[in-house]
Amino acid sequence: MHARYLDLHAVQHHPPSCLNRDNHNLPKMLTIGNAERAVVSAQNQRRNHRLDIEADLGEASARTRELPPRVAGRLREADWPVDLAHFAAGQIARSAIPKGLDTNPKEDHRTQAMLLVAADGIVDDLAAVCTRNRPALEKGLAQLLAARDSSNGTKRTAPKPPPALLPTEEVAACLSRRTATISLFGRMLAGLSDAEVTSAVQTAPAFTTHTSDLQPDFFIAVEDWPAQGDRGSAHLDTAFLTTGAFYRFTTVNLTDLARNLDGNHGDIQHLISLFIRTFIMTVPPAKKTSTAPHTVPDLVAYAVRDRRPVSYAGAFEQPVQAAPRGGYLTPTYQVLDTHAGTLSQLIGTTHRIGHGYATAQPQDAQHLGTRHGDFDTLITAAVTDTTAPTQAPA
Repeated sequence: MHARYLDLHAVQHHPPSCLNRDNHNLPKMLTIGNAERAVVSAQNQRRNHRLDIEADLGEASARTRELPPRVAGRLREADWPVDLAHFAAGQIARSAIPKGLDTNPKEDHRTQAMLLVAADGIVDDLAAVCTRNRPALEKGLAQLLAARDSSNGTKRTAPKPPPALLPTEEVAACLSRRTATISLFGRMLAGLSDAEVTSAVQTAPAFTTHTSDLQPDFFIAVEDWPAQGDRGSAHLDTAFLTTGAFYRFTTVNLTDLARNLDGNHGDIQHLISLFIRTFIMTVPPAKKTSTAPHTVPDLVAYAVRDRRPVSYAGAFEQPVQAAPRGGYLTPTYQVLDTHAGTLSQLIGTTHRIGHGYATAQPQDAQHLGTRHGDFDTLITAAVTDTTAPTQAPA
């Protein structure tokens, strides 16, 4: 069976801001179509979408390396000896998968790889697993210490760590729990197949539809209590900002999402609705206190398709030119509409189940489907189209 996809497109103007920074603390930039564009990475978008959806649902996940140290801390709060709590933390990682997870023993067995877990209750539950198996942990720690003592500082090979002492199925069950966002964005944990979830969401880097240069912003921090003779400037520096009309694209594999949610129709539709609203309204929070880039999209469009998604990014391979009186939103809207029509002519519409858009532009689009007067109506229409029957081939 071929998959079904929900494609989401947005055009959004951001005023001078730094939505996503690189390793030099500058706005991220990429060359597209031989022109410099401001960019917001897919990872940045996905994290902020995940956090916003979790806030709406009141259901947290955590991407972390700190799970064993958190468990060790919880055991120490329960008056476990420090060395036994530390050993138990290592056993959480050792017992998680057949070969164990690599950890840093000097940091309470902080895992080398990041884990994405259902956060609510997992630390308490893993601490409870340790408590039920405390005799085995005490025995394992004693054997490890005895082996170390017997080496007596010689150059003999260091003793091997003890085998997994916690029930692997119980530890794995804790790590394998899912939240709605894990079902949406997926998870990979090598060696623990039950915990792996195929991501239903594919996200493209957002980029300006036109050339966008770094803009220097020189600023001064004023000393409120200047010493005699001071001129009042305690700090001065230059920040760099970008501005422009960004094109964003993401697609949801509805077939994979239904599989991840065990076909629960109500959960699927609710999560799709939340995701669309989050896609529309979420703004990356970087430097928000000094730039407040809290605009809303000028255009949001969707298409429900069978077989494969279709991005409209190719519309902007050649950078958009500003309108005669300035501004990029209107020409971006026009270029996007034209490109959507060109693609429809090239690939046909047999596998397009439905499409529509909402925009602040006064003129109607010709190739983006039904125009909706607001985002709420658009979301309702998109969710309805996700369950429409497949069209019979012409």
